[in-house]
Amino acid sequence: MTDSNQDLAAYARELFGEAITGVRESAGQLTLEVRRDAILSVCNRLRDDPALAFVQLMDLCGVDYLDYGRESPAGQRPGPRLAVVYHLLSLKRNRRIRLRTYLDDEMPLIASVTGIWNSAAWYEREAFDLFGIVFEGHPDLRRILTDYGFVGHPFRKDFPLIGQVEMRYDPEKQRVVYQPVSIEPRVLVPRVIREEGFAKG
Repeated sequence: MTDSNQDLAAYARELFGEAITGVRESAGQLTLEVRRDAILSVCNRLRDDPALAFVQLMDLCGVDYLDYGRESPAGQRPGPRLAVVYHLLSLKRNRRIRLRTYLDDEMPLIASVTGIWNSAAWYEREAFDLFGIVFEGHPDLRRILTDYGFVGHPFRKDFPLIGQVEMRYDPEKQRVVYQPVSIEPRVLVPRVIREEGFAKG
């Protein structure tokens, strides 16, 4: 871990105590794992503390760890399936930080950070639409990329590649209608390139 990230991690542990459940560094960027019930207090402090000044939310996304850890000796993922990841920027301090919060598998619910960073509004709608993560306190939590009648959450790893239903415009009814998927499912097999087919040069 770089000296700068070590200092930041130590300050965060001192500041947030048990709200921080883990600290990691990847590609030079520090990741703090935050308890779900502490996300608002941690985010508020990261923005308002003059020594930190993370005033800009660069990105917020959902992550599905459904198959993560399958190749491990235990053969299962080490923690909950869904998480929310926040990417923050401090212009004043010229540094970035990543927060990750794991959610309940049964009901992926977390507090909205739209009251801290306005830019979270569309990001949270996207995570709701694509992963089914509910952001409590969001002023307008509805689908943003898929149709309002869409069934399921297409970025979840167990969502079928061909979808659940297909839609088309019906000229007789003069509206969009939903119907069962008519496409035959494809089996995606990696393409194998054999060397014996190429001339040696």
